[in-house]
Amino acid sequence: MDHFEYRDGQLYAENVKLADLARQVGTPCYVYSRATLERHWHAFDSAFSEMRHLVCYAVKSNANLGVLNLLARLGSGFDIVSVGELERVILAGGDPEKTIYSGVAKKEHEIARALEVGIRCINIESTAELERVNKVATRLNCVAPVSVRVNPDVDAKTHPYIATGLNQAKFGIQFDEALETYQLIQSLQHVSSEGIACHIGSQITEIGPFVDALEKVLTLLDDLSTQGIQIHELDLGGGLGIRYQDEQPPSPAEYAAAICKILKRHKWEVQINIEPGRAISGNAGILLSNVEYLKHNREKNFAIVDAGMNTLLRPALYQAWHEILPLQTAETRPAALYDVVGPICETGDVLGSDRKLAIAADDLIAIRSAGAYSAVMSSNYNTLGRAAEVIVDDDQWIVTRQHETINDMVAGESLLPD
Repeated sequence: MDHFEYRDGQLYAENVKLADLARQVGTPCYVYSRATLERHWHAFDSAFSEMRHLVCYAVKSNANLGVLNLLARLGSGFDIVSVGELERVILAGGDPEKTIYSGVAKKEHEIARALEVGIRCINIESTAELERVNKVATRLNCVAPVSVRVNPDVDAKTHPYIATGLNQAKFGIQFDEALETYQLIQSLQHVSSEGIACHIGSQITEIGPFVDALEKVLTLLDDLSTQGIQIHELDLGGGLGIRYQDEQPPSPAEYAAAICKILKRHKWEVQINIEPGRAISGNAGILLSNVEYLKHNREKNFAIVDAGMNTLLRPALYQAWHEILPLQTAETRPAALYDVVGPICETGDVLGSDRKLAIAADDLIAIRSAGAYSAVMSSNYNTLGRAAEVIVDDDQWIVTRQHETINDMVAGESLLPD
């Protein structure tokens, strides 16, 4: 459920008419619904209420400070993959002690910063990284809390670019090497094993892969227990999918029920950490864009808009489908099939192909499901400024990121000396 709907032929976000917002803020711009973000976060928190748990929002899906601040106020934890994301969490009022640090290429200074601010846990993705964490912790004279991210070799049945739990992936430690890695942790003085981490991919629309991965993780938990290695937390990652077109992903309640049923059967009393990102922010956001031109040739009709692959990369990168809607319906205007394309000098700059739309030049459109992996993946390609970001709250809105200017884009550059 989200809070974007038509009223009297006009598309609204909560109680804000989006055409009014677009005229005042300018396009392209991302618009997020506060009520939807809150509802989606609470859906996960409530679903796991019968167990000790922590909902750690995946910052990589949407790192806007306003969004992070909103979730921090709800008591959310965070899942990060860089020190930059850690600094965003801190700036937004998030708690490092509720923050889990994943990622395969952590630098020494990043590890040091995480330990200095009191990170909850560092997810180890290789033995080389484990040795680096121990080295940094030794230098800082502290003990680093770590979990081993195990790779259960489970097919998440998602796009290959976002499947992370197979043996061919760069992520995690292979399952048959995990016990040896925990034994290595026991031999090191400046790391302590806090948990087991497992994340098998993104945009997963079936419960089966989550269940298969958890069953494998619990066999490792049994093996560790027989070795006298205590585990306090299970980090089950994220990955629950959303509806873009006709997908029917499980709800957070259905996902949690399956997880809790397995854990009760095994009678393990550990804290559960989950890391939803897309499932919280994806359908809480849209991208507004202006139709600059309509172009017709013998083969195609094109709607050329001011948002492109620099603003929404997913269609070009993953061949992803996003619903495209006019902000104002026009029943008397004839509809036609359009390729909705952007301003970028790439043939692949297509936001949607063969979309039936009743539109004219200078109309406004909304591209749905743009709250995740949209603004965070945007770029300055063709020296175009990144778009503004706006959070709607009932009948009000706040611009939480301004449109980038040319001065913003060249601020770190310089001319050659004379």
